[in-house]
Amino acid sequence: MRLFGRRLPIVVAATVTIGVAAAMLAPPDRLQGNLQRLMYVHVPAAWTAYLSFAVTLGASVAWLWRRRSRYDRLAAASAEVGVFFTGLAIVLGSVWGKPTWGVWWTWDPRVITTAVMFFVYLGYLALRRATLDPTTRARRSAVYGVVAFVQVPIVHMSVVWWRALHQPPTVLKPDNPSIDPTMLAALLVNVLAFTLLYLLALRARARLATAEEELEARQVAEGQELAGSAVLAPQLEKGSRADV
Repeated sequence: MRLFGRRLPIVVAATVTIGVAAAMLAPPDRLQGNLQRLMYVHVPAAWTAYLSFAVTLGASVAWLWRRRSRYDRLAAASAEVGVFFTGLAIVLGSVWGKPTWGVWWTWDPRVITTAVMFFVYLGYLALRRATLDPTTRARRSAVYGVVAFVQVPIVHMSVVWWRALHQPPTVLKPDNPSIDPTMLAALLVNVLAFTLLYLLALRARARLATAEEELEARQVAEGQELAGSAVLAPQLEKGSRADV
């Protein structure tokens, strides 16, 4: 988490500013007009969710392999950030879908699978909250984090596997991207901005997780000391004797 060090917030702010400018300067869509500019936040939010859950997957595998607590903290922090960006993508998609499709919600495969992914990772966070023992929590969460990642390719490929209102992939597809080069450049700048924003949020959440873990360990240690002192036999004062 030392990428850019203390300069990371400045880099994030600068990149976000450039991304907003690029989105405003990009040409409007021929059919949707300026409404299409939502793409420059909706798509990066979805990409950041994918990235977050990929990091959770990698950190979960690393914990199962090495059993080190920092991997568990990284997995949990990234999952929390991913849930936020997934929710953001769903909300932005609804805002975009209302004038485009005429409804806030539709049973479109991409929409449904994204919602399922959102609740799957909410379940991951709930599992962590429900398990008190740190080792058991880390083990269960690691297994869950590995299995849950199957949702990511399902979400991404849903528009290919099933008939959907969503358009097929325009950037991440086997052949060349079918998007105007200026729009693509603006989109990639915003993807970079969201990626850096993810790193900033991940770093902050990981630091908080470290502090929470230290506090939990201290509370456990204090509880053990208190329990140990409670069972000590009472000491008689010197020169006194117990009544028989």
